[in-house]
Amino acid sequence: MNLEKLLDKLITTLSTYGPKVIGAIIIWIVGSWIIKKMMLGMKKIMEKGDYDESLQKFLLNLGSWILKILLIITLLGTLGVPTTSFAAIIGAAGLAIGLALQGSLANFAGGVLIMIFRPFKIGDLIEAQGEVGVVKEIEIFTTRLIGRSNKEVILPNGALSNGNIVNYSTEGTRRVDLTFGVGYDSDIKKTKEVLMNVISAHPKVINDPAPTVNVLELADSSINFTVRPWCKTEDYWTVYFDVTEQTKEALDTAGIEIPYPHQVQIKK
Repeated sequence: MNLEKLLDKLITTLSTYGPKVIGAIIIWIVGSWIIKKMMLGMKKIMEKGDYDESLQKFLLNLGSWILKILLIITLLGTLGVPTTSFAAIIGAAGLAIGLALQGSLANFAGGVLIMIFRPFKIGDLIEAQGEVGVVKEIEIFTTRLIGRSNKEVILPNGALSNGNIVNYSTEGTRRVDLTFGVGYDSDIKKTKEVLMNVISAHPKVINDPAPTVNVLELADSSINFTVRPWCKTEDYWTVYFDVTEQTKEALDTAGIEIPYPHQVQIKK
């Protein structure tokens, strides 16, 4: 008698839950296949868009986990498990985690935006957040620069993506802005000629755009000339220092005085 009751109960259970279990298995197989195809399609799209490799991996993993969680919730609903409360718990947990990690999430969002819109790339010389350096590495939460004196600068991507970014490497060339002052007794045409000869003779100064020399202002004690040669981005400091030194030598050779404060001793 007990065996008959057990068999009846087993049959009832199978008839009640069997179709649900079979349906859940089918949904899992089909859903997993669809997720796989979607991830492959997403990967091809990102590869065509030349997305950063680290961003590709992260977005693929994130998309895969989100779709699998939705698939699991669907399976639970198919098996008769109440999913409303389950979804509410996930939502509450997500809100709590989001509030706790607000700064980190802002940096994460900033990293995604930087990798998608690419205001700079590895190897670019940029100025941002009061720092100047060459981009060493772009991560999800931070960007690393090699700054002055070979120091490493780590910038949070949240602030970086929302602030001003000056990219000196985008165009491939830079203008070197220099100012030199000469005495009021100096001949303007001769001074301009000397300054132009200095920058034109430098091997790293390019001709397109053409370098310029102009009178900038008539200051209190000097006539100030603005000297603007162009060069490749990587040659900026070489041109800057060389032209500064060579200008002083050329002006001395030409007998053109650079004004400077004099200390006069009064004999009693």
